[in-house]
Amino acid sequence: MTDYFEVFGLERKLGMDVSALQRRFYALSREHHPDFHQLAGEEEQAAALERSALVNRAYRALRDPLSRLAYLISVENGTGTGEADSARPKPPMDLLAEMLEIQEALEEAKTSGLNLETTERLARERQHLVDRQAANDASIVQRFAEWDRVKEMNGDTAPLLAWFKQALAGRAYLRTVIDDLSEALGEDQERNVSHRRH
Repeated sequence: MTDYFEVFGLERKLGMDVSALQRRFYALSREHHPDFHQLAGEEEQAAALERSALVNRAYRALRDPLSRLAYLISVENGTGTGEADSARPKPPMDLLAEMLEIQEALEEAKTSGLNLETTERLARERQHLVDRQAANDASIVQRFAEWDRVKEMNGDTAPLLAWFKQALAGRAYLRTVIDDLSEALGEDQERNVSHRRH
């Protein structure tokens, strides 16, 4: 597996100039696009297609701060896939306790149906969670510079890596509850993507 940071000639850091990444992506896309290799042999065409697909996967993983973090965690764990870690930490207990009341309201809405009061309550709860997730996302990104400093000094990244994993686990849990609320409200989840990241 080729390191996505290496694809763009970048150090394995969380802080990134996304405009520079985009320019490099366009340059590599032009260089490896299969249309520019139509006159080449079959093997070279297949290699160009593979390189083009790799550039696209790498760009999708690195352009968004939180997907970049998830990818970096997978690389640090040795999986390098950007997929969820099978040993993913569970959301914090205080978050689970807070969500219990929301889950009860969801169950009530499912069994009794929605009325104006229930609809307004669920919509308020969802907006509260969307705002909370935005604040949590900002707090995660604020620690990127800390990660980069620790890496530069060859320091111990384990505590920060554990914090990032826990923060992403909480984020995933919040996203699930937000999606459940949207579904209970009968709304198209694609219209409520402000809480999502790629």
